Amino acid sequence: MASMERKQPILRPFVPRRNAVRKTSAEIVSEARQSLRVQSTQRPFTPRDGHRQLFGKSSAGVDRDNRPPSTFSLHAQNFEFPDSRPGSGTRLSPLDHKPHLPVPCDDEDPFKVFPKPPADPLEVKKRQPRTRARLLRAGSLTTLSPVEGHKDVKERVNPGPGQKQASLKRLPSSDHTEARGGPHKPGPRRAASESRIKQPGVGSSIRPTECRAGQTTELGNGDETKSKEEDAESLVWNNTIAPLLRQLESMAAGSSEGSVDPLCDVCDRLHGILAEADMLGRRCKRRSGILRTLFRLIDLHSARLNLHIATLCLALCVSGNNLLNICKLIFQISRSESNDILFQNNSIIDSFLGVLSKEDVSSSGEALLYCVGTLKFLSGNSAILRLLLDKNCVGVAQKLIQRLCTARETNFTTSGHILVQLTAALRNLADHPDARPLFISFSILSELFVVLRLHHKDPDICTNISRIYSKLSSYSECRLALAQTPDCYQLLLELLSKHHQKQDLVVRLLFTLGNLTAKSDEARLQLFQVEGCMDTLLQLYATYQHRNRPPPPQKDPPPLSRPQAAPASVQEEEDVLVKLVRVLANMCIHPAVGPDLASNTSCIQLLMETLELKTVLESEELMVNVAATINNLSFYQEESSALRRSQLAIAKLMLKLVLSSSMDAMLEATRVYGNLSQSKDVRDFIMQNKVHQFVVTLLDSKSTEMCFSACGVLTNLTLDPPNRLSLAVEGADAKLVDCLRDFGAGDWQLAGQVCQALWNMSGGGGGSETLLDTQERESLVEILTTYLDEEEALRWIENEDIKDYHRACWELEFLPAAQKLLKSLQPLDWTA
Repeated sequence: MASMERKQPILRPFVPRRNAVRKTSAEIVSEARQSLRVQSTQRPFTPRDGHRQLFGKSSAGVDRDNRPPSTFSLHAQNFEFPDSRPGSGTRLSPLDHKPHLPVPCDDEDPFKVFPKPPADPLEVKKRQPRTRARLLRAGSLTTLSPVEGHKDVKERVNPGPGQKQASLKRLPSSDHTEARGGPHKPGPRRAASESRIKQPGVGSSIRPTECRAGQTTELGNGDETKSKEEDAESLVWNNTIAPLLRQLESMAAGSSEGSVDPLCDVCDRLHGILAEADMLGRRCKRRSGILRTLFRLIDLHSARLNLHIATLCLALCVSGNNLLNICKLIFQISRSESNDILFQNNSIIDSFLGVLSKEDVSSSGEALLYCVGTLKFLSGNSAILRLLLDKNCVGVAQKLIQRLCTARETNFTTSGHILVQLTAALRNLADHPDARPLFISFSILSELFVVLRLHHKDPDICTNISRIYSKLSSYSECRLALAQTPDCYQLLLELLSKHHQKQDLVVRLLFTLGNLTAKSDEARLQLFQVEGCMDTLLQLYATYQHRNRPPPPQKDPPPLSRPQAAPASVQEEEDVLVKLVRVLANMCIHPAVGPDLASNTSCIQLLMETLELKTVLESEELMVNVAATINNLSFYQEESSALRRSQLAIAKLMLKLVLSSSMDAMLEATRVYGNLSQSKDVRDFIMQNKVHQFVVTLLDSKSTEMCFSACGVLTNLTLDPPNRLSLAVEGADAKLVDCLRDFGAGDWQLAGQVCQALWNMSGGGGGSETLLDTQERESLVEILTTYLDEEEALRWIENEDIKDYHRACWELEFLPAAQKLLKSLQPLDWTA
């Protein structure tokens, strides 16, 4: 580019400058107006899914047939009552014959002995009243005293000589094996300090050493401390917990509409008592009794009550099938938006976030799936979204992503299903401004790249992550985090190539790349240097440009009252072209990339083809982006430039935009003419097709950008002497003076360009008196004299930062051109 400080030729063509010569001032100026322009566009619209389900109808996952359902029925019978069996308990199966008890002979572990029968089984039998048997058969948990329960267990487990062991099937057993109808072999007994015998139907577990209080067994003396703790627990159970359970059962039996509130209150009281007594988790020996009562309440089908039940069950650390069913219960409630308010007034969010934090994918994968599905639904509610952020949902999601990415291959499919839900939830969270710092601090953006590498074949996961990136890449801190991720551009290009037919994924990846290259020269070069970058982008360009191409017009087309709107599919495919062309426009700003793109024949042909196939009326944004890309590429005038060889054809195509009703299209076309009119052939084309008349009228625009671009074209046209008179006839000189008066003091770049155009129109120092009448010439001299007074020119600016910018523009852009023009107007009196 020609320097403003070097000696200027008499006539200088207009070529918008990328940088001024002076380093410090150039930085200020180039920030304000770049000749190579970054293109902006709207973020792709993501329609809200009106139906809350795990996998939408448009889902295109790799394992559609094996996906868990979103709809199911759930009743108390689906739960397993024995969830509370302590891990140290010894399971015994019923015996149909008199057991022969061997003498223990384990030298390594002398405590591995079988239970001994009571000394006098007949006496035990006499002590057991008949009413006791009826209670056992009834299966009530809350009517048994601890002592009776201990006796009963002892009698049933250890039958006396000549007695047949009672079958456990007579009891309302809570045993997993019995519920599933399969016997199992009893395991060896453990040490005295660990051994506990499950009391069927009662929900408590006792130690053999406690069967006969105050006696010493073969295992040694009883643990007095633990005995006191058990006595304290029994006291809490009998005085508070058992009455509450009975109250719940009685209230449930007579429940009707409107009676749920008291049940919820009792559940809350029960939760509080258990927490105060340190009996939550798996610490309560009679936990199964509590769970049995809670599970029965589920059949009341109250969403509010079920959330209270789920909260308490999770606090009691249910596992296995019960954990799955509780998570499915919460998921089922969250499917209705009308229930969202229940989640705001309940601690259930903390509970299921706890599940997400601690449960393992291999053992609880399906439970995690429904739990994350709930998170996805709730994160669509703006009020709950705020709660989720406050409860460290983003941190929980990060840890879960890491566990899912390190899961074994056997759990790969389950991990993929969970990640579909989790990435959809993160997509919702990304909408909140307060989420962006959390996404950065927890490295969510880079973690999602790990997910993309592992699950690159799953279009649902890739699409959800692309939506997250398209949202967050609009913000500088997120763009920086993305750009710093290793192999970021290579992975995005690979996904574009692999999923090139999936429009909603492609358009978002292109939008992300456009954002990354909008403000960073480093990003433009790194993207371009990825192997196969241009091949991938141009292949996409060709694919989407040629898809659904309209058929040739009929000879006798039917009359239409109004133009028909393009089908949705056509508009979506055009949106891909808009985002893709924007990437090209941004990339070619880099001086090492631009010449290569300008020399790429395929790229130039595709851009020209778009101008031929489309109209501004139907495809305004696409046409404007294509013109902007051509404008950027036309800056590079190397001999190898394919655009330079096609500049006359491009000038003809620009007429479409110039003659349109779109101001944006007219502006971009004028900018293109400003660069292409350096060519004599293009200048002749402009004059022959009377484009110059249109350019002169643009000087009446109220837009400084439009006036600046028009001045650039006029500057080049006035290089040819025959054109000066034609422009004067159109009133170009007078309009230029008006433009300088109206906009000069506020835009010194524009003022400098006006002075250059007037200088060229005067023939480089002569003839100005013939082009301007006396009054116009005097007015111009007065304006220039005022503007050349630096103090006067900048007096109206109060802000010092803004004043520095304007001073730089005044010195570099306006001062040299104005001094030269004023000297030509006053050749005898003017002194520098």
